[in-house]
Amino acid sequence: MFGSSKKLNDLVAQLRPDLSRESLGVGPDFPGIAPNPLLSRDARKRTAELRTGVLALGVLVDWREVSSDGSPRVVLMLDVDTAEGASFRGIADEDLTITELTRLAPGQTLPVRYRPAVMDHYVALARDADPAHVQRLSDEIAGRKRN
Repeated sequence: MFGSSKKLNDLVAQLRPDLSRESLGVGPDFPGIAPNPLLSRDARKRTAELRTGVLALGVLVDWREVSSDGSPRVVLMLDVDTAEGASFRGIADEDLTITELTRLAPGQTLPVRYRPAVMDHYVALARDADPAHVQRLSDEIAGRKRN
């Protein structure tokens, strides 16, 4: 169709340097941001898997608006801590409401889901997470950081 995904990722990085691997703070194994996740079979599959992923906590570092057609599509960069003690830079590709977008603030802690078997830097906001479960996870991570 458009050639290899590497060429497509390179093209996206040329068109949007703010979405390059270096700008997002991820390594060379990061598959990149899909120009249109609705047209990407891999992006749709990843989104479905992340909906059932493992809960973790992400601290918002920064975000980039990808498009503003309808509800804004943004890429969130989060420093993620897991219950197992792993830490990594997570990237969430999300459609937000204008209200949600205006409430974003660096340093804000958000529940996210990730795929431990894949560990490709992709995460998704865990909007369905039980607040009590999020609090237990937060206490567990905070306790580990104190020790």
